[in-house]
Amino acid sequence: MEALVSWAGRRVLVTGHTGFKGSWLALWLDAMGADVTGFALPAPTQPSLFETARIAERLRHIEGDVRDPAALAAAFAAARPEVVFHLAAQPLVRLSYDDPAGTYATNVMGTVNVLEAARAAPGVRAIVAVTSDKCYENREWIWPYRETDPMGGHDPYSSSKGCAELVVAAWRRSFFAGEGAPALASARAGNVIGGGDWAADRLVPDLVRAFAAGAAPLIRNPQAVRPWQHVLEALGGYILLAEHLLTGDRTFAEGWNFGPSDEDARPVAWIVERMRAAWGDAGAMVPDRGPRPHEAGLLRLDSAKARAALGWQPRLRLETALDWIVDWHKQVDAGADARAVTLAQIAAYRALAGGGSQENARAA
Repeated sequence: MEALVSWAGRRVLVTGHTGFKGSWLALWLDAMGADVTGFALPAPTQPSLFETARIAERLRHIEGDVRDPAALAAAFAAARPEVVFHLAAQPLVRLSYDDPAGTYATNVMGTVNVLEAARAAPGVRAIVAVTSDKCYENREWIWPYRETDPMGGHDPYSSSKGCAELVVAAWRRSFFAGEGAPALASARAGNVIGGGDWAADRLVPDLVRAFAAGAAPLIRNPQAVRPWQHVLEALGGYILLAEHLLTGDRTFAEGWNFGPSDEDARPVAWIVERMRAAWGDAGAMVPDRGPRPHEAGLLRLDSAKARAALGWQPRLRLETALDWIVDWHKQVDAGADARAVTLAQIAAYRALAGGGSQENARAA
C-alpha cells in the first residue's frame, strides 16, 4: 500500500487512542514517522493493548473526555494537528442499554465537540470521523448497506452512531465546505477483531478469555451474521482515506464503508469453531439462554465505493485474521513483547498490501 503522502513528521491527533482500535492506529502512525498526539480517557479495560504495548511512550498522551470542550480545545492547541482521526466513543451495544444518556453524550455530542475544536484550530487539513457499520437503519435484509442508505439504529448505540453520521454531514455542509476548510469524511467499518482486545461482551475477546482459562465459551446468538474483519483492514482504510483528503481533492470528503469480502460475513458459530480449532484444546461453545437485549441478526456492508474510488480492498481472509489473533495472544501470553508483536503484524499487513517494510519505522 504505497502512501499517497508522507506521514513522516506529520502532526496527527487521535481521539480514543487508549481503546483497542485507537491503540493499533497510534502504533501504525508512529511506525510511519507521524508526530502523534492522543486524547482519550484512561484505557477502558484491564488489561489493555494501550498499557500492555506501552503506547504512551510513543506519543504525546493527553487524558481527557470528548464531552469536555475546553479539554479538547487545549489538546488541539498542544497537538496543532494537520490530521484528526476521531475514534473516541462508547463502543458497546449492551452498555448502551445500561447507559443510554452517556452513550449519546459521548458518541453524538462528543463528535460535535471534536468538530468544533477542529473548526477553531488553525492548520487542520483532514478529519476522519469513525462511526460504525451499525449506523444504518438495519432492516435485516440480505443486501449489504451502501453509503446512501438511511441512518438509523434499533438500540441506543446504533442510533447514536447514526446520529453522529448526521452530525458529520451537517458540519461538512455548514462549516467545512469552503476553500481552505478541513476536508471531513466519515468511515464505517464492520466488526473489527484483532489481538489485544479485552472488551466485555464482544465475541472474540470472550472466546480468548474462555480458551485461555480452559473454559467453554458462552455464546448468545450463534446464528447472527456480522461483517467480521481484522482491525488492520479498517485502519488501512482510514489511513488511505486521510491520505486522499490530504491531496486536496474534496470529492473524498464523504461517508465510506470499509467492510470485508462477502464470503467473510460469517455467523457467530463459524467464528467460534474456527477459533477453537486454531487455539487447540479449547472447549466447545455453550448457548447462552439467559435474557438479553435486541441484537441484529444480519448485517453486511457494501464497500464497492471504497474499492473503486480509493483503491482499498480487504487483504486478509477471515481464517487468516483469526489465526493472527490466536498467534498474537499466544505469543504475548508466552512472554513476548506486546508492542513488538503488534508492530510485526502491522508490518506483515503492509507487506501484503504492497507497502513493503516500514521505511520510517521506529524502534519497538
